[in-house]
Amino acid sequence: MSALDEIRARFDKSLETIAPNSRHLVDLIRPAQDSRFGDYQVNCAMPLEKILGRPSRQIAMELLDKAQIDDIATAEIAGPGFINLKLREDWIQRNVIRAITDLRLGIALASSPRTYVIDYSSPNVAKPMHVGHIRSTVIGDALTHILRFMGHRVVSDNHLGDWGTQFGMIIYGYRHFVDQAAYRNSAIDELARLYRLVRVLSDYHESVRELPKTTLQLELMNETEVRLKQELAPTDKVDAKRRNKDLQTLAEKIRDQREACESLRKKIHSVESNPQLAQQARDHVDVEQAVLVETAKLHADDSENLRLWHEFLPYCRADIQQIYRRLNVEFDHELGESFYHDRLAGVVESFQAKGLAVESDGAICIFMDEFDTPMIIRKKDGAFLYSTSDLATIQYRVEQWQPSAILYVVDHRQHEHFEKLFAAAKKWGFDQLELTHVSFGTVLGDDGTPYKTRSGDTVGLRGLLDEAAQRAMAVVEKTSPEFDESTKQHVAETVGIGALKYADLSQNRTSDYKFSYDKMLALNGNTATYLQYLFARVKGIMAKGQIDVAGLRHSPQPFDLNQDVERKLAIKLLRFEEAIADVLIDYKPNMLTSYLFELTQTFFEFYEKCKILEAETPALRTSRLQLCDLAGRTVQTGLKLLGIEVVDQM
Repeated sequence: MSALDEIRARFDKSLETIAPNSRHLVDLIRPAQDSRFGDYQVNCAMPLEKILGRPSRQIAMELLDKAQIDDIATAEIAGPGFINLKLREDWIQRNVIRAITDLRLGIALASSPRTYVIDYSSPNVAKPMHVGHIRSTVIGDALTHILRFMGHRVVSDNHLGDWGTQFGMIIYGYRHFVDQAAYRNSAIDELARLYRLVRVLSDYHESVRELPKTTLQLELMNETEVRLKQELAPTDKVDAKRRNKDLQTLAEKIRDQREACESLRKKIHSVESNPQLAQQARDHVDVEQAVLVETAKLHADDSENLRLWHEFLPYCRADIQQIYRRLNVEFDHELGESFYHDRLAGVVESFQAKGLAVESDGAICIFMDEFDTPMIIRKKDGAFLYSTSDLATIQYRVEQWQPSAILYVVDHRQHEHFEKLFAAAKKWGFDQLELTHVSFGTVLGDDGTPYKTRSGDTVGLRGLLDEAAQRAMAVVEKTSPEFDESTKQHVAETVGIGALKYADLSQNRTSDYKFSYDKMLALNGNTATYLQYLFARVKGIMAKGQIDVAGLRHSPQPFDLNQDVERKLAIKLLRFEEAIADVLIDYKPNMLTSYLFELTQTFFEFYEKCKILEAETPALRTSRLQLCDLAGRTVQTGLKLLGIEVVDQM
């Protein structure tokens, strides 16, 4: 149990005695922000002043007396009732030694393990993975590692998009545009080209239809803006404020509408300015409807379309597996949309039988009071939707694995879909199941827009990984030219891929972030490279001193924590368990990256101020070597939980 957990447990008992309905106040016990006020602060007394009708300082004294923490920390009551705690040295000694001798670094397993299903990555296999998949993949993988480390049962499931319209596009493209020589040479590249081509043609015809309507809407908005501005000035401040707000809102809508028009024009121009594409667009005016027909035939088990689907799928799956191997990401299951195809009709029938879904304009819909629009689970033409497949997936997962929780690591744009999905699932009978959308923001370029290539295409994930490894190789060539070629390649791949993962995981997942190769490969700052360097530096110290590392861990000696930075490092090492607990509050891996970064900063402060191999006495040398070793192991373990490897030399 961490220091924070132990302190909270003691004060929980104290609060139970003094104010039983206020035990939630233990959440106000936190690590001190300023070491001058101790290691932890207890801020429970002030909120109780009005409840109990007594001075908060008096309440603080009673809380402290009943908590009985003398074996953990010394205490001081400050101001109106802040309780400042400073960990006792003997407590620090015992727990650091326990961490050294324990393969788990002293971190306890969860007292009440649960079963989690984590749904992440989930690319459409019909097209190459792109930069947008990196966040779901690495966040989901990190949560999988962390929950398992804490003793929970985790089922990782890659819910692949291996069915539906994207394969209708490929089948149509194959029938009309395939280059057989290119297909024989590299099937996945040719299938990706066919998908992109059909997508471009479909977008073109849609844009041609939509541009006049979108332009008309923009003209009407502009006319409304002119009229509002020409109206007589309002006679009072309230009217003026209201009109200004209306104008501001309208201006934002006009901007969005103008951008929509420009996007449509670009799609039209990209086709009409290319003679070959323009001719193909003229020859395939009904491409959108034709794709839907091919998709419907596939879903209806048409023999030829099924044959093509079975032929294409292995190529698509093999391509994404190469990416996962480089990312060192594995899944327990990869049950795609096709797996649930036979269950979809049963889902609709079940909702109808329970009176939870009704027919509306030919479609089968679930109406819920909390939403303005229904969730459609079968269209008028009989086709099923993602919602139907997702409901079937929940049903299957509960039947197979009996989870306590299902986490969906999917970008924030799917927020409304998951709100409806979870509400429908609870009405269906899964009201005791925790369903959580672990949402995340967008990867941006320097211009603040979604990260794309210079030509405007979405950046492919394979190219992203290649570029990261190449840039890391340039750094290795410069800083470690003595490495042999094999070592250089291993270090570059490990550092480059690790930097890419960490750059993502170190962000608050709910925020967008700007992507930068230069920042993510920096040898200082909050980067994987900085943390990996700590591990390599510790390895170097042990090698230089010819240290028996196994002996250090097997028979640790008492620590000398006389210098402030030594004590600071020891306490930071003991907060590893707290950092992991922080991750699992809201499923945010950046809580762990922040801890590891702060630990690394503290280690290098210690490294600069304290002699290690040349320490003044053998006992001090051993003490500092033990701190070094534990710091290296903690960073290694923390990075491994994030799906990032370390190297012995950098």
